[in-house]
Amino acid sequence: MSYVKPGEVMENMIDAGETKAKMSVKDMLIRGVIAGALLGFGTTLAFTTEVQSGLGVLGALLFPACFVMVILLGLELVTGSFALIPLAVLEKRVSIGSMLNNWFWVIIGHLIGGALYAFLYTIAVSQLGHVTDDAVAEKLIAVAEAKTLGYASLGGEGLIVVFVKAMLCNWMVTLGAVLAFMSTSTIGKIAAMWLPILIFFAQGFEHAVVNMFVIPAGMMLGADITMADWWMWNQIPVLFGNLVSGVIFTGLGLYFTHHKVEPKIFDLSKAEARMSNTKRGQA
Repeated sequence: MSYVKPGEVMENMIDAGETKAKMSVKDMLIRGVIAGALLGFGTTLAFTTEVQSGLGVLGALLFPACFVMVILLGLELVTGSFALIPLAVLEKRVSIGSMLNNWFWVIIGHLIGGALYAFLYTIAVSQLGHVTDDAVAEKLIAVAEAKTLGYASLGGEGLIVVFVKAMLCNWMVTLGAVLAFMSTSTIGKIAAMWLPILIFFAQGFEHAVVNMFVIPAGMMLGADITMADWWMWNQIPVLFGNLVSGVIFTGLGLYFTHHKVEPKIFDLSKAEARMSNTKRGQA
């Protein structure tokens, strides 16, 4: 059977968190860059499918392909690490400093990868500015503005909305990362990962790494968004929302129900020695 029981999955999660926290900066950056670009590929695939079919759910059905590639290639996705590395910290295998170091460098990698793919895709879709009415480009502009100016129009309540949508998103994304541990077969891993990623994307929740592509791409294509709009009304609250749900709902939630502490083995010789010492003391 390729199915892995939840208890074993939990141990694999802790091991993965430890490995990620101890990774070199070079590997964090490279793997973060590639992962950020791949999520960009998945997003444009989803938007292209939606524009061509008129059905957003079809795009959501295809988007998880990029997530699967990220996990199977052993790349770094900070939103998944939000659930894994804190467990290694809890088990005292790595320090909080190592955890924060991983998150910082992987986020930098995601920003580079997302911006790089946004730049290249803008050249491709606009044909170096010769095409100004491409349907997918217009979709990217509309989504980027909705993810920033749309929340800004709600004022302070917009920050609450975007934060909650980020929490709902990464609850599913971290489950996708966890479910990858639940099968020893490649097909099993793909099927398990596909489900929660489909759920988050189809409902338009907020994913920090996806937004590191979508919003810069929209800006490059002409969206009326400033850097302040991007970071204040989306990127910062989304990162924190993704972090909170990853740590609490998936990481700690599964840890406290599936992590079993090995019982201490009763050492008969030590017990007898303690009893002998006690008797001599009484004598």
